[in-house]
Amino acid sequence: MPVIGTDALHCRLFMINPALNVSKQANIVLIGPMGAGKTTVGRQLAQQLRLSFVDSDQEIEKRTGVDISTIFEFEGEDGFRQREAAMMAELGAHEGIVLATGGGSVIRAENRACLQQAGFVVYLYTPVSVQLRRTARDRKRPLLQTENPKERLQALFSERDPLYREIADLVVDTSGEHLRGTVRQIIKGFKAQTAM
Repeated sequence: MPVIGTDALHCRLFMINPALNVSKQANIVLIGPMGAGKTTVGRQLAQQLRLSFVDSDQEIEKRTGVDISTIFEFEGEDGFRQREAAMMAELGAHEGIVLATGGGSVIRAENRACLQQAGFVVYLYTPVSVQLRRTARDRKRPLLQTENPKERLQALFSERDPLYREIADLVVDTSGEHLRGTVRQIIKGFKAQTAM
């Protein structure tokens, strides 16, 4: 499988000169760990706000014709992260979307810069214990194909939580299973931000 082109350069422009795009677009960008509910919350948000919903991982799968696990198997995590960076650059240029990102989308600095410029960034915070429960039966997550998923989730959380917080405009705890309340909280924050 060929690696998607060098569209990630678009992201690097934001790192070098953030003033190139000073106003945030009318998008909502959902970040957070696996099991946080980004896809579920994102679909509801898009429906209520009459925006288009896009899941970056699903978009990668659609374009490549294979699932994320297969990309990891043949290209490794680095190959997948290259594809993800190109996708962040492309989707970050859209307007009028709710974007659910992969859990590791914040690892690269150029992705974080793109996501910040792309719209209102919401960190769906979820503790490891809840992530573990929600992903227990999911065999399609390559990073959890390990003998100790809890240990892996804890390591990922320790690495990524500060990165999520670094770019978030709003942090929402999704461990309580209250989808309507989560969606209401995000819409309230989004409307307050766009009214500025």
